[in-house]
Amino acid sequence: MTSATANDVWLPFAAPEIDGLPEGLDYRFWDGGPDYPADPSDCAFYVVPYMKGPEVAVRPLGSMGRVRVVQTLSAGIDHVEPGLGLLPSGVRLCNAKGVHEASTAELALALVLASLRGLPGFVRGQDGEEWRSGFYPALADKSVLVVGYGSIGAAIEDRLEPFECARVVRVARSARTTGRGPVHAIEDLPALLPEADVVILSTPLNPSTQGLVGREFLASMRDGALLVNVARGGVVDTAALLSELESGRLRAALDVTDPEPLPAGHPLWHAPHTLLTPHVGGSTSAFLPRAKRLLAGQLTRYAAGEPVANVVRTTG
Repeated sequence: MTSATANDVWLPFAAPEIDGLPEGLDYRFWDGGPDYPADPSDCAFYVVPYMKGPEVAVRPLGSMGRVRVVQTLSAGIDHVEPGLGLLPSGVRLCNAKGVHEASTAELALALVLASLRGLPGFVRGQDGEEWRSGFYPALADKSVLVVGYGSIGAAIEDRLEPFECARVVRVARSARTTGRGPVHAIEDLPALLPEADVVILSTPLNPSTQGLVGREFLASMRDGALLVNVARGGVVDTAALLSELESGRLRAALDVTDPEPLPAGHPLWHAPHTLLTPHVGGSTSAFLPRAKRLLAGQLTRYAAGEPVANVVRTTG
């Protein structure tokens, strides 16, 4: 038998490890293991286990008939979207805005610099005791296009600022103006892509961005341009990208791929002028303290009957 009022909070961290949690809630630890910590129907606030995949994220949702808040610890929500139809109406889905911006932007800049300056080749040269001197492209004086100008896109621009880029062009779902200048609508991409030396993807994965970077997008990029993906693998048509990489016309630095994890033997592993990292944009030492601060703040607001932050969707 369940209690009259759902009062459980499912956390992927032990409650004593999180400073500032409010009293009056029943905290249950669940990090995606096979056994639930309590009856899912008693869960009022569900924090989705981090980086455990959509199967784990969605598994308890069909039994959470009285949940009021679903909180991800990622910026994207695509891993929980398949289960939203299982939830009652009025459930607030919140993302982890404020947690991943710094780390993801750091990696985006690292991928740009490593690829332009030829660092993977230098590492291979060191392994083979080869001195690979010569001239390599600089980020200075390059035109950079940021596709997906939300909080992560803005954080990427913060870190580009000291590098003396010729310009940074911003693109989002719809046009708007910021203190730094205009943000172009995604429909403007065909005119913007031919002018960019570096294209950085930081857009969420949703029906409008699935396969956004396909043959037409890639064909519009100038010869020798660099594509950097710190968004989601599904934003890029892998077959179309492979065609451009194998021709030698484009370069790529990818933290995310489709499929993911990239299986052994996949041609992307050995595509020319390609740098791969294993989806580590947000998994740094900055994650835990920021994630715990987010949860303490969200649960304090929830316990006080105040609106929670970072609501990206409400079921119904």
